[in-house]
Amino acid sequence: MKKRVVAMICCAAMVAASVMGCGGKETTETTGSTGGSTEATSKEAVGDGYKIALITMDSIDQHWITLNEGAQKEAEKLGATVTFMAPNTKDDAQQIECVNNAVSGGYDAIMVAANGPDAISSALKEAAAAGVKIVYVDSPANVDAEATFSTDNKAAGKTAGEEMKKALEAAGVKSGDIGVINVNAATDSCVMREEGFRSAFEGSDFKILETQYGEGDAAKSQSIAENYITQGVVGIFGCNEGSTTGAGNAIKASGKSEIIGVGFDKSDAIMNLIGDGNLLCTMAQNPDVMGSDGVKACVDALEGEDLGGAVTDTGVSVLTK
Repeated sequence: MKKRVVAMICCAAMVAASVMGCGGKETTETTGSTGGSTEATSKEAVGDGYKIALITMDSIDQHWITLNEGAQKEAEKLGATVTFMAPNTKDDAQQIECVNNAVSGGYDAIMVAANGPDAISSALKEAAAAGVKIVYVDSPANVDAEATFSTDNKAAGKTAGEEMKKALEAAGVKSGDIGVINVNAATDSCVMREEGFRSAFEGSDFKILETQYGEGDAAKSQSIAENYITQGVVGIFGCNEGSTTGAGNAIKASGKSEIIGVGFDKSDAIMNLIGDGNLLCTMAQNPDVMGSDGVKACVDALEGEDLGGAVTDTGVSVLTK
């Protein structure tokens, strides 16, 4: 069974991260308590000593912070170590460097939410070739993995569209332009959300405008939403936390509460915008479940279990005022 190797490797990884660009968030929690139930003790014996790197798209969004919290709680149960390492912003090059740092740092498994599924694939292939187990959380890349834990994003996007359409029609609005703010044209999860959203309006008299990309940044997304509002849109859809926050802030600033804003993810800012009537609703995922189930899968795979590349839908809820 593997010994824990924490101080020197983590320091080296942090130095490499700060030099090469993967310096957003690096938090390590090592556990191995001997207390608890018989079941917990047994699990600790299974996971003791395994080092897992959690590499998300960024370290800022509440979604990723909550995912890390779920991962850390499960790691505590299993006696594994999870290091949260992610860029400060959504950047393919920095995320790739995080993967490389994890491999050079001797991590046994990588849990990753791919920012650009094509961009990061080569780095993940190299990691897998080095014997590192790969598990996807939230958004996969184009490389086979042990397992994937994510929302059924296309179905959830369609639900978001149906919620907006229903609200517009209830207000007597049966046609008009609708804006879409996405992160980029590559991130699989957000692309699927947009695809699902658009499908909800097929056959209607509503027109979905050309998608604008705000890189998941709330300020950039707000500027995009403000431009949409000047064009006279009746609704705006945000594909992630930053996009949704930006859309809601733009609607609030315009004073045009009749514009229907719908988005993704849950944060204090988004819930406040919903409470104030500047957003209709948000599709709340379960990132804590993604994190905890991802850690379980890493440990199971490291113990030799064949997970078969299974994809698990971690669910979504519609949160309204």
